[in-house]
Amino acid sequence: MGISREGRHKRRETGGRRSKYRKKRKFEMGRPAAMTKIGEKTIHTVRGRGGNLKFRALRLDSGNFSWGTEVCTRKVRVLDVTYNASNNELVRTKTLVKGAIVVVDAHPFKEWYESHYGVKIGIKKGQSAPEGEDVKKSAHVLKKLAARQKGRSLEGVLDQQFSSGRLLAKITSRPGQSGRCDGVILEGPELAFYQKMMARK
Repeated sequence: MGISREGRHKRRETGGRRSKYRKKRKFEMGRPAAMTKIGEKTIHTVRGRGGNLKFRALRLDSGNFSWGTEVCTRKVRVLDVTYNASNNELVRTKTLVKGAIVVVDAHPFKEWYESHYGVKIGIKKGQSAPEGEDVKKSAHVLKKLAARQKGRSLEGVLDQQFSSGRLLAKITSRPGQSGRCDGVILEGPELAFYQKMMARK
């Protein structure tokens, strides 16, 4: 028997049996879950109703993640799955689904931030900023960086994550439907909430 999405085999809300007046139909069909894992990119195309295509990601290792407050999006590597509100089994098997909390590589965001604001971030306590090659900047560039510094603020929790080289992010795309693993970097109250939930686990 195939997977079906119809509800006619269920009992009524009152508990009565429903009469079986027809067999399964193709438009009621379902398919097995993609159960996307972390690994070298592997995507299968699935033909859907109306000739439309779905992109079933079986393995993915990177995606486009957006840092909301800084309006910065970068393609980064997905390193691990750390939390899933719906099922702990999906964390154990490292399955990528929408809403999963994952750990992503922080370096592309760190590089952008340091070049955009001209400041070093993610420096551990007791350590001095690494001595880089001092590139001579024009007065115009220095003035521009100084103007950007005025409204700049970086959460302490995010700074700690930058020092470890890993950021917590949430997947907002559907890897089994679109074949992509895109999401947002967690920050503010949302980050605090998920950190509390992970500590409780």
